[in-house]
Amino acid sequence: METYKTMASDEKIKEQKREEFIRAYANLPLGTRQEIVAVLEPEGPVTWEAAYFEIKNKSQRGDAIIEKLVEAKLL
Repeated sequence: METYKTMASDEKIKEQKREEFIRAYANLPLGTRQEIVAVLEPEGPVTWEAAYFEIKNKSQRGDAIIEKLVEAKLL
């Protein structure tokens, strides 16, 4: 069972990764934003624009995208 402190720490890390993604997105050339940044199962490929929308809105899919980007060492 996770403690409150652990859960709060996890949320803080997620928020830091969200901010890191948004900074990276802001610095992308416009044409690059149409490119695929991650592939989720079973949804399929996700572009930078779709990832931005999901991450900005703090959806479950956004959390999954962040996890994929961390695994790929992009964040």
